[in-house]
Amino acid sequence: MKTLNAKSLLCAAALIALPVSASANDGIPASTFDLSHWKITVPVDKDKNGKPDEITVAKIQKYQHPDFFYLNADGELVFAAPNKATTTANSSNTRSELRQMLRGKNTRIGTHDPGNNFAVEARKGSDKFAAIGGKLEATLRVDHVALNAGEPSAKAAYSVVVGQIHAVKYKSTKSGFGFGNEPIKIYFKKFPGHEYGSVFWNYERNLGKDDPYRNDLSVPVFGNNWSSTEDPGEAGIKLGEDFSYTINVHRNTMYLTFTNERHGTVSQVRSLVRGADEKDNPYAYGGDSLYFKAGVYNQCSTKSGGGNWYAACAGTGDWEVDKANGDYAQATFTRIALSQSTDPVND
Repeated sequence: MKTLNAKSLLCAAALIALPVSASANDGIPASTFDLSHWKITVPVDKDKNGKPDEITVAKIQKYQHPDFFYLNADGELVFAAPNKATTTANSSNTRSELRQMLRGKNTRIGTHDPGNNFAVEARKGSDKFAAIGGKLEATLRVDHVALNAGEPSAKAAYSVVVGQIHAVKYKSTKSGFGFGNEPIKIYFKKFPGHEYGSVFWNYERNLGKDDPYRNDLSVPVFGNNWSSTEDPGEAGIKLGEDFSYTINVHRNTMYLTFTNERHGTVSQVRSLVRGADEKDNPYAYGGDSLYFKAGVYNQCSTKSGGGNWYAACAGTGDWEVDKANGDYAQATFTRIALSQSTDPVND
């Protein structure tokens, strides 16, 4: 197994305690959280280029947005995203979301290069990557999910993704990899009128865009998965209720831990080198380049068309109006930490 030296470390753990108020540091997240290996995409287009703004590792150290990315009065990190705003090229959903940058400030390494991403141990050429596996830990509460879906039967309606692993999209997918899919997206979903929401995660079969079996397999954690329309009751999680997640990719396996004060700990495991079922890529994500993401990826798309994704959610593009109408998603994090993977047997 590859041995990581100090230069290859994912990064030190982020904030555990919150000793200072936001007013003491102008609400700049990097004054309290370790953002030395993160950039962020925010749902604004300040430079008017038709794309959401991306704040680099260097610039995020002094960056905050008063609506979408800031420290609150308690020094906690708030992410928010309206239903309607500029989106990235391959998505109809808005986001205020961090993207792991293993290269740190070294922009001589390309964003999609192996030196800025991690791989599983079994991947051919894994020794060329910045790391084999890695760990993301977060503690948060979801404050709000979008309320007004024109097509509420869309599975993504009323939901937000608060953490994920994403695969780099390759120019050629002849190897059977490089589709740019996600081996994990951690969701919170709550229907209007329900007292409780659900925490679950989805694994996307690692197949091409036109493959009819390229679907998300949904796994419940606290409450239901994304197929259920039932109120999970006390088995679920309320808005404003803290929970934690750990995604630990060690060697070739993804080890997941979810914790909540009422529910205790739920642990789950998924191989990243063996297909999840007979319809999946038989080698799962064994040939991909991977990176972590965390924050708010609002799943309430304003696009119509039904299916899983297009919920025709309301939104004007005016933040004050949309916030007042409940047409946004928001989560508050008290911990975000990146580190090397750990062997779960010895943890």
